[in-house]
Amino acid sequence: MSMFDKQKGSKQPTPEVPEPRATQPPPAVSPAPAAAEKSTMIGRGIRVAGDVTADSNLKVEGIIEGRSIESSHDVDIGESGKVTASISAKVVRIAGEVTGDINGTEKVLISKSGRVQGNVTAPRVQLEDGALFRGSIDMNPAKAAETKPAPVASAPAGAKAAVVEAGARKEPGLTLKSG
Repeated sequence: MSMFDKQKGSKQPTPEVPEPRATQPPPAVSPAPAAAEKSTMIGRGIRVAGDVTADSNLKVEGIIEGRSIESSHDVDIGESGKVTASISAKVVRIAGEVTGDINGTEKVLISKSGRVQGNVTAPRVQLEDGALFRGSIDMNPAKAAETKPAPVASAPAGAKAAVVEAGARKEPGLTLKSG
């Protein structure tokens, strides 16, 4: 026996076996929120003179002076934004100042801090309490139908022509009287 026996008085070390790990699938990638959609901003201190066309959402905190602002997405005029131009977009939100006509293919929202001088055309219009607005609002979603010619009907002899009101629009029609 050796004087320096390592095994004497000590326990045998047990070999460590790694614990089996449960296989976890990688976390699912969630779709990006709508706010992460492409967006363009005209910030405070920026002045644009001319027409603006955007293929993304447009946020205006600066000043735009021109004839038109067009976007196939949303246009937001922030509280510090001032626009002197017509605006055409899917959804138009106004918290700042706009002088010009506004066309929203889905909706126009004028918040309590918004100031608008111009005509608004959209199927849905929302004016918050406190908003300042001077102009007219056209909420007729059937604008495209107005451009189609009305069908012409033949009338018997002696029939009188009259104007018949359909909705808020007047169309020529016929009134027939039996003899």
